[in-house]
Amino acid sequence: MNICVYGASSNDIDRSYIEETEYLGREIAKRGHTLVYGAGANGLMGAVARGVYEENGTIIGVTPSFFNVDGILFENVSELITTETMRERKQIMEDKADAFIVTPGGIGTLEEFFEILTLKQLGRHGKAIVIFNQNGFYDHLLSMLKETSDKGFMTPATNEIYTVMDNSDEILDYLESYKTDIGRVFKF
Repeated sequence: MNICVYGASSNDIDRSYIEETEYLGREIAKRGHTLVYGAGANGLMGAVARGVYEENGTIIGVTPSFFNVDGILFENVSELITTETMRERKQIMEDKADAFIVTPGGIGTLEEFFEILTLKQLGRHGKAIVIFNQNGFYDHLLSMLKETSDKGFMTPATNEIYTVMDNSDEILDYLESYKTDIGRVFKF
């Protein structure tokens, strides 16, 4: 299975996030899955790639050409796909992925999450979306999403098309048993 992992590119984060995401990467590789990600060497992007690499796993990195600067890209990817734009990057990652894991991150990670969530709501894909809520990182976002549906800005069904978990092994168990639901359009 090709698992797309979204996450922070910053190294200025608590070490516990990095260690847990490296573990996730090792487990992705040990279970025979391929990592699809944004090709970064730093932050949680770098952590998941290092984990996969340490276990001799397959890594597909996707990056826009303007990110090709020393130190930004992980050098040990199995395949590097270079795009012209961020939009093209996201599209390729979405197309190559069989499932998505959203680790803690900033605005880029949030943008990626909301795009795949919207596409699933509209029936454009039926792939699993897991929010990896390490150390309660996404608690406030999850509260906001609940409030959004409680106040009628979003259907409550939208909060049922992603899963929230806080354990790498349980996430991978879930993804391995997930049945895609392609074509289903959720009421919005």
